[in-house]
Amino acid sequence: MSKKVVRFEYEKETKNSVRYKEVPEDGTAPIVGSLYVQKWFAGDSKTLEITIDKKD
Repeated sequence: MSKKVVRFEYEKETKNSVRYKEVPEDGTAPIVGSLYVQKWFAGDSKTLEITIDKKD
């Protein structure tokens, strides 16, 4: 089992959601890429952090 915190920065707004782009750690490839979050939840947030808990 391993946990990974993935950071996202605001990219643009769409009709009903906000698109965030992943900020990968130096020298690593993105894990998720783009993330769409509904506007009612995202609000005015410019950054998000998601924790991924991988169960082996």
